[in-house]
Amino acid sequence: MTIPVIPSTFFLTLLLAVGLFFFIKASVKERTEQQTICVPQDADTLLEQIQNYFHSRAYRAIAIDRQENSITYEGLVRPSWFMAIFLTLLTAIGSLCLGLVLSMAIPASGYGFLALVLFSPLAGFFYWQKAKRPEQVFLQLEAVRSSESRTESLIRVTAHRDELATLKQALASKQSENI
Repeated sequence: MTIPVIPSTFFLTLLLAVGLFFFIKASVKERTEQQTICVPQDADTLLEQIQNYFHSRAYRAIAIDRQENSITYEGLVRPSWFMAIFLTLLTAIGSLCLGLVLSMAIPASGYGFLALVLFSPLAGFFYWQKAKRPEQVFLQLEAVRSSESRTESLIRVTAHRDELATLKQALASKQSENI
C-alpha cells in the first residue's frame, strides 16, 4: 500500500528544485539598462565629477569619442561573498529536502539520497566563477540646455542597473552639496 502524500510531496519538491536551479542561474544574469539623467550642471564640471566617480569605483576609461561626447568605462565586477554563501545554503536545504523525499519515496535506498547535500557548494562555486566578469558603462552627453542662468546636462548612461542606481544617487548627493 502506497501513501498518496509521498508522490504529491515529491512532485512539489521537484518543482521547488527546478525553481532553485533557475534562481541560481539568474544570480549571474547580466542586467544592463539604459537611462537618461538630467543634471542641473554644466558639462565640464559634470564630466569631471563622473570621471572621479568611476575612478573611485575602479573603472577605467577605455574609449573616448569627442565627436559624440561619449566615454566607455570598464571595470571588473566582484562577486559577493554573501550571495555565494546564501546560494550554497539554499542549495544545501533544497538538496536535503529532495534527499528526504526521495528516501521516503524509494525506501529500499535508505538515506543514500541525503548525499545530495554534498553537491551544494557547487552552487556557490558556479556563482563565484560566473559573477566575476568585466562590465562596461557607456556614457554619452547628449545635450546641454540653458534656461535663465541655469545650465542642464542630459546624460544617457548604459550600465548595470545597480551601477545606474549608485550613479544617480552620487549625482543627487553632489547636487545637494552644490546648493
